[in-house]
Amino acid sequence: MNMNRASSTPSPFAVLIAGGGVAALEAALALNDLAGDRVSTTLLAPEPTFVYRPARVLEPFALSAARTYPLDEIARDLDLAFVRDGFKWLDASRSVVHTQQGKQVRYDALLLAMGAQLRPAFVHALTIDDSRLDEQLHGLIQDVEGGYVRAIAFVAPPAMSWPLPIYELALMTARRAYEMQVELSVTIATPEDAPLGVFGGRVSEAVAELLSENGVAVVTSAHCSVPTAGHVSIHPGDRTLVVDRVVALPQLFGPSTPGVPGGPRGGFIPVDPHCRVRALENVFAAGDATDFAVKHGGVAAQQADCAAEAIAALAGAPVDPSPFAPEIRAVLLGAGKPLYLSARLTGGQGSESEISEEPRWSPPAKIAAKYLAPYLESIDGDGAG
Repeated sequence: MNMNRASSTPSPFAVLIAGGGVAALEAALALNDLAGDRVSTTLLAPEPTFVYRPARVLEPFALSAARTYPLDEIARDLDLAFVRDGFKWLDASRSVVHTQQGKQVRYDALLLAMGAQLRPAFVHALTIDDSRLDEQLHGLIQDVEGGYVRAIAFVAPPAMSWPLPIYELALMTARRAYEMQVELSVTIATPEDAPLGVFGGRVSEAVAELLSENGVAVVTSAHCSVPTAGHVSIHPGDRTLVVDRVVALPQLFGPSTPGVPGGPRGGFIPVDPHCRVRALENVFAAGDATDFAVKHGGVAAQQADCAAEAIAALAGAPVDPSPFAPEIRAVLLGAGKPLYLSARLTGGQGSESEISEEPRWSPPAKIAAKYLAPYLESIDGDGAG
């Protein structure tokens, strides 16, 4: 596909961004920087606010509340049009998006950033949903503090996309029990070969040591089922954990939107190295809805930057689009201090693995995003988590 477009366009290049999360806002900010008034950007999102979701793991422990940002205020700040409505279906042949409320929105380029669908993997487990994590886990933490719960298993399903939250929850739960002088057995069961194995050996070894120091047991290479309440069957090996509560990560699936292709594994949107949706013209995708295996805010932001470069080039901006080259950066909460983890991803494996108590990027936010992190820092004054 020719990614160049004459700069003498009589009207701004119409960009439609479907979504209101990390990828959507990162792309909007990147387009402002790369293309300026060459583009006219519309943000289509069903919710009125952007929520800083990684900080929600703190809420059940009454440590902090995730910050929220009104999308209409962000849109005014960035000179975007904001349409509060949901994406219903795509008519790619006419370059039109149909919304849940019956509107039709035309585009010259479309970025799909709707996120993934969450579904429980186990019937007899509490499947975490970060949109209501405090509501789900607050009572459990109170039961831990009161000594009514003596054993908890944190379980990741076989098709796991991002394991960090169960490590944070396990560490914070174990530390809360220690602070309350309550005996509690905490176990993580994960299909990973090593704790947080996506980051590579150096991080895995340090995290394994950290978990051991905090009394958290880890069962790796575990393909689990939860046949009845309080029983976690681990395969291979036919081992069973008997616990009071089972907390599980959800399974993620693609958006399954009419007109948008879905890949064979989970229905995620197939994209090329420039985050263009395969088989569609001038349609891009970024974030959890894509077929990239790692679902993480920082990765979503990197995909959004790639898509924004390609869209800016289509609009005539002097940009040479770079292909997606993922690097994961994350902050692990739950230890005495936040730990900063990073690695480059090559063939699904982490290389140049690093772990430190000192930030390796700036601002040192949980979502390391080229444009969004400093933008939120300018609003908050302290890096938004």
